[in-house]
Amino acid sequence: MLDTTDSRPAGPHALDLLIDEARRQSEICNACRYCEGYCSVFPALHRQRAFADADLTQLANLCHNCRGCYYACQYTAPHEFDLNLPQALGNLRQATWEHYAWPGALGRAFHRAPSAVVALTVGAFIALMAIAAVLRPASGEGFYAVMSHGLMVAIFAPAFLMPLGALGVALWRYWRDSGAGALSWRDWMAAGRLAATMRNLGGGHGDGCNFEDADRFTPNRRWAHQLTMWGFMLCFASTSTGTLMHYGLDWPAPYAWYTLPKLFGVTGGVMLCIGTAWLARLKRQSDPALGEQGVRGGQVAFIWLLFAVSATGLALYAATGTALVPVLLPVHLATVFALFVLTPYSKMAHGFFRMLALAIEARQQRTG
Repeated sequence: MLDTTDSRPAGPHALDLLIDEARRQSEICNACRYCEGYCSVFPALHRQRAFADADLTQLANLCHNCRGCYYACQYTAPHEFDLNLPQALGNLRQATWEHYAWPGALGRAFHRAPSAVVALTVGAFIALMAIAAVLRPASGEGFYAVMSHGLMVAIFAPAFLMPLGALGVALWRYWRDSGAGALSWRDWMAAGRLAATMRNLGGGHGDGCNFEDADRFTPNRRWAHQLTMWGFMLCFASTSTGTLMHYGLDWPAPYAWYTLPKLFGVTGGVMLCIGTAWLARLKRQSDPALGEQGVRGGQVAFIWLLFAVSATGLALYAATGTALVPVLLPVHLATVFALFVLTPYSKMAHGFFRMLALAIEARQQRTG
């Protein structure tokens, strides 16, 4: 087992030091080329003769941290080159997320004290729920008997739109610094195919990666990520169809079990529960020295926050029509609120950055 202490430098020049280390290791990898074809990182790496800072940031965000290149490398410690490309790119990737985040202090705070940040966010929602209790509607059906529809919109519209705006600023900064230029629909389609299939977690041979076990390749991480991603997308589809039915069809909740909001929500919730629990198990089995340093607690906290969103949602569905609804509804909404507010600063942002990085890579391949 490698040294698991936080190897990330601190201070005003920390990002420059991480870029320098990523450049050193990338130049050695470019000379060796043994790992050519492993994932999207290496075609992009091998196109370069020299690496600008933006090139290295792009490589870092293309990396899925499958670790296959590390276990195949002949230049890892105790070799004098001491290569650990997954860690070097992981440290730089984390630093760029924090660098581009707006406001940046929130990104750093989440990963330095994740439990405190989540607790503070949930506590803020509990305070809102105390106000909601005072403003509780005199009548209503289903969840609206506990919290009015208008109050839900007043709370969750800003909680969704403001973080989305902050994330948009971060992604714009990343795209601007990449110098990639305008991205076409073909670039986004290529990125979408890679993201939907998680092909980069299949390894160059297609047998998966050895993220949790250095001695064998498995598809476990790819499957767990797909369950998590598609489960989340189905939950989002549940909310979207419910919104459409409410405002477009004048068909307010509650909805029957056979309607799209329920079918999408229950299926997505089950998939999300399984996927996140599986990811947490794989994270625990993996070698922490091969990933981003100093942020493991924040990554695990984010996984369990996603699990809590899906688990409390399923529990709320099962308790529909019982006396448990007034208890479970605030708990579920608190986890959803925390997820929305923390999206630009938690590991949730990685999906957006990686999608953009894949689109930029598709453009660079297309234009040569």
